[in-house]
Amino acid sequence: MSRRSAGPPPAWRPCWPPLRPRLPGIAFARNGGPGGTTSVFIRGGEARHTAVYLDGVRLDSQATGGAIWEQIPLAQIERIEVLRGPAGGVYGSDAVAGVVQLFTRRGREGWRPSGYVGAGSDGLARVEAGLSGAGAGLDYALSLSHDRADGINARPIPTANPDRDGWRRDAGSGQLGWQLDRVHRVDATLLATRLRAQYDASASADDVATHTLRSGTLGWQAAWNGDATTRLQLGESRSTYESQPSFYRTETRLRNLLLQHEQRLGSQRLSVALERREDALLNPATAFAATLAGERHQDALALGWRGDFGAHALQAHLRHDRDSSFGGKDTGGLAWGWAFAPGWRATASAATSFRAPTLYQRFSEYGVATLQPESGRNLELGLRWADGEHGAELSTWRNRVRDLINFGGAGACASPFGCYENVGAVRYEGVTLAGRTRIGAVALRGSLDWHDPRNLATGKTLARRARRVVRRRHRARRLDARRRAAGRRGALGRCRQHPAPGRLRPGEPARGAQPGPRPEPRGPGRQRRRQGLCAGAHLRHPGAQRAAGPALVAELRLA
Repeated sequence: MSRRSAGPPPAWRPCWPPLRPRLPGIAFARNGGPGGTTSVFIRGGEARHTAVYLDGVRLDSQATGGAIWEQIPLAQIERIEVLRGPAGGVYGSDAVAGVVQLFTRRGREGWRPSGYVGAGSDGLARVEAGLSGAGAGLDYALSLSHDRADGINARPIPTANPDRDGWRRDAGSGQLGWQLDRVHRVDATLLATRLRAQYDASASADDVATHTLRSGTLGWQAAWNGDATTRLQLGESRSTYESQPSFYRTETRLRNLLLQHEQRLGSQRLSVALERREDALLNPATAFAATLAGERHQDALALGWRGDFGAHALQAHLRHDRDSSFGGKDTGGLAWGWAFAPGWRATASAATSFRAPTLYQRFSEYGVATLQPESGRNLELGLRWADGEHGAELSTWRNRVRDLINFGGAGACASPFGCYENVGAVRYEGVTLAGRTRIGAVALRGSLDWHDPRNLATGKTLARRARRVVRRRHRARRLDARRRAAGRRGALGRCRQHPAPGRLRPGEPARGAQPGPRPEPRGPGRQRRRQGLCAGAHLRHPGAQRAAGPALVAELRLA
């Protein structure tokens, strides 16, 4: 498996309204509109258990853990690839439930301008312009986009500001590649976006959240011959979140350097990779907390092998990560496939994974420096059949994660409100049945997911997870219709709210949905208590669905 390809061909396409998962085993949740806390759950796993890469650069928050999906401008994304299941032996930390790779636009032969204009009710507007092409050894792509909406009153309650909660996003991306000769190629990518979204946290203030994301890569690749390829890539991403007038700001910087070589030996493939990651977090001082600044790094060696032996195929991965904070961690995976009849294939795999605690979880006033990584073990069985445009798939898995990091009681940290701790163990298990066929000009696809994401300490289903998901899709030439039905999600219930007043940390996981009263913030400048809301749902952000009434949209596209 290559680091430049997470798995199967892309099954998600960037769209507007927001990203809609079509792959089996994927669930999506968002609190309101484009500025709202957004989570992607793969096979019932925590949102922070999905490793996310943009053009090979890792996206993650060292404050909350996991990618901040609302920062990602889908208008700049050309394709998305998804790997379901752990892949710690290839990607290291974070790939506990799966991997998502996002790719910006690339230049293709010729000169290709593109444009898009859309408008709708409530001040909804979108403009895109792009230019791409390739020739004489060069390929390039440039894309700009602007989205905005006046929004609606997202929280029509007496204790909230009755203003409309709008949003605005500006984004741009660029790519340049140069084929120096038959062997060597260099390339660079750049993406920048800024999202400004209003929300209601008080009865009178105009609360505004501002997100920024910057990422870039420099790469060199040598295709020595048809059997050997080497790639060197340096990447960096910087993400920020800031709220006003109740000030809070968090900045995460991630930097990674990857050197990977792949070698084909007949029907076998070998790969070796060296990687260095550097993470940094800066939370400037506020009225209720001192400045938090921390750094760490990880050095890793990864080995991979794949062999095809007639009807059988074997694949193995092994990786060692050494973290500057907690030491070494080994992960790996072993997979087997058997094509026992024409069109039929049986598979079995086992893999381990881990997620390192964030710098905030270790060094903030709620942090504990001795936190250990969350560790997972996964077993999976599958059966697939394919015959041209017809196919079916049945898969079942069980992924057990121990040393889960939850927000618990006071005692081990400086805060009297509670501390992070390794206390939990969860089990993600499920079955997926998917199929596709074509009847004349109509292509049909469908899937049924049954999930049981369960907290082993309490025996309860994890919050915000649908236990059953049904997807149906049919396409006939220009007609494309989809249906998605989700079963009842695990209730948020009464949970312990992290006492971090004065701001919302986007994407913060519900801390184990532990029962008990939420502590009351104290002291001057502390945020008012939000009655009846739990972690992960404590603000209704802009763009929340209307109670009634259609939204009108008009579009014009040039391609």
